[in-house]
Amino acid sequence: MLPQSALLLVASLLAALPAKADGIYTRKSPVLQLNQKTYGSHIANSNYTSIVEFYAPWCGHCQNLKPAYEKAAQSLDGLARVAAVNCDEDENKPFCGQMGVQGFPTLKIVTPGKKPGKPRVEDYQGARSAKAIVDAVVDRIPNHVKRATDKDLDRWLGQNEERPKAILFTEKGTTSALIRALAIDYLGAIDVAQVRSKESASVEKFGISDFPKLVVLPSGEGAEIQVYDGELKKQPITEFLTQFASPNPDATGKAASTSANNKPKSKPKAKTPPKQSSTEEDAPTDAKEETETKPAQVPEPPKSPTCVLVLLPETISDEAATTALSSVAEIAHKHSLRGAHLFPVHSVPMTNTGSQTVRTALGLEGSKGVEIIAVNARRGWWRRYGNAEDFGIAAIEGWFDTIRLGEGAKEKLPEGLVRAGKTEPTNKEKEKEEKEEVEHDEL
Repeated sequence: MLPQSALLLVASLLAALPAKADGIYTRKSPVLQLNQKTYGSHIANSNYTSIVEFYAPWCGHCQNLKPAYEKAAQSLDGLARVAAVNCDEDENKPFCGQMGVQGFPTLKIVTPGKKPGKPRVEDYQGARSAKAIVDAVVDRIPNHVKRATDKDLDRWLGQNEERPKAILFTEKGTTSALIRALAIDYLGAIDVAQVRSKESASVEKFGISDFPKLVVLPSGEGAEIQVYDGELKKQPITEFLTQFASPNPDATGKAASTSANNKPKSKPKAKTPPKQSSTEEDAPTDAKEETETKPAQVPEPPKSPTCVLVLLPETISDEAATTALSSVAEIAHKHSLRGAHLFPVHSVPMTNTGSQTVRTALGLEGSKGVEIIAVNARRGWWRRYGNAEDFGIAAIEGWFDTIRLGEGAKEKLPEGLVRAGKTEPTNKEKEKEEKEEVEHDEL
């Protein structure tokens, strides 16, 4: 561990960043934030189809996907589950490895299997657009709706007489995602069927004159048929059906979204009592937003004497920036899965007040693009990644390898970067450092 007096300005740079990377989805996001435990309860053991994104917060492609993914979550609300797992969190890394995640972002569609807790998991290979994601998920929503005809409707009505029956009369030959989702919501509580308008005997029996029309036959002898005349939308239909039976605890939608986020939404303990008339705007902000407004905390110095900084341009969505961040993320994840060591890597946005100071001190003030530098605080050297034309995985990983092996020319750190004077390492510290450099080379 480095002594506090040996911290570089690098430490003050990192002080403006969270000591631990926050996820890219806030509490208010329609995307469920999961870990291994909540994945099991809300995804693997669910009757619903889900799509799960495995990501790293500093992956440029993950940041680019966020708007479309949140839009897909809004469109699928009440129909399926849209979730995300932050693979940059230590507790999630083994789980991401078990799920076969090899790059970011990885999207997987999870469909209920025949055995509880044994869902079918497949990689999503479609376009990274909201519409493509929604279409792929909707196609995989299980269908528990009986397609009844004049010949078998009475037989179906005679089954499970203790349960209410809901029948949708429609002109369509396909079963919509909405009615399929409702059948899952009330699976085992209300039996659901669909009857086409051409089934004239059934239509006449229930006195249906316009389509679509939803009717419910309550359980119990002599119960009268109830006709639904409201909007054909999930929330009002659910309120109507709840008169006859309660939805399953697993039911998806806004209520389920609230309980499924692995970060609790209950208000934290406050120094002053909350206002009784508090509104949604008065509610506590998410953890990431709180970090940005609180005074920065200096993180613990890294155990490795060498760290890597990715200095970002003003526009993080810049192609070179997203490629560099994605490459570094995949390299870090690959080493994590292998249990191998990698230098601590930190992304530093241009908005960080120390970013330009470092660029100037290292003679990079003319550069406005991505810069990747390795810094060794103890030995007082730094090294620049010089291939601005290639931020691919192979090129950056090759540069990392030369640092591990001690190859290539290094430059002396300017005196101005040393905050309180650099202390020379003891012989024991040198031996430990040399051992750490050998361990870094174990791939």
